[in-house]
Amino acid sequence: MIDVLVVDDDVRVAQINAAYVAKVAGFRVSATAHSAAQALASVAAHPVDLVLLDHYLPDENGLAVVRELRSRGLHLDVIMVTAARDIATVQAAQRHGALQYLVKPFNFAGLRTKLEAYAALRRTLDGGGEAEQAEVDRIFGALSAASSSELPKGHSPTTAELVRQVLLGAERPLSAQEIAERSGVSRQTAQRYLKLLERTGRVRLSLKYGETGRPEHRYAWVASL
Repeated sequence: MIDVLVVDDDVRVAQINAAYVAKVAGFRVSATAHSAAQALASVAAHPVDLVLLDHYLPDENGLAVVRELRSRGLHLDVIMVTAARDIATVQAAQRHGALQYLVKPFNFAGLRTKLEAYAALRRTLDGGGEAEQAEVDRIFGALSAASSSELPKGHSPTTAELVRQVLLGAERPLSAQEIAERSGVSRQTAQRYLKLLERTGRVRLSLKYGETGRPEHRYAWVASL
């Protein structure tokens, strides 16, 4: 079993996330915490394999928690689960060693995909031994929306993941402008990635007709990657 600590400042949200985790085979919730101090105290008392970590906490932010975990030499894994969408926070989380970043709001399917990919990664790593290049590429790309080898030259896996997270968290199809605003990229960049994801079958394009003018393109995520 993979033991998980769920950290969120909102008690109700923490309970929902914990219930989601408990529904995924091979995972169990070890504890919940609602502040940075509680999270650090919890892992010190009861080591876990994975932390689902909110960024907006009442005493410190999630990145500070990750830094403290690393400074203590704790080698547990972290998936950020947060409403923070700005590029700076996403990049900082990646640099501090967060394995994945799930943007709120999300549904059970969105979290399950992340957890199942994480479980697959652990199975690969637990096998030990040596890895050929293909195996290394698979390990590094296990939790990404698309690995570098799947993207055309000039496309970033990090940006593709940002677009995916926005679409996964949306309650309705979004326009390119809405996706750009929510992901923090330019409209032109959003359109470029949306066209790519549509061509590969990950995104569904629909048209919204108004009273006048050309119809507006709307996008929704349809793939479970």
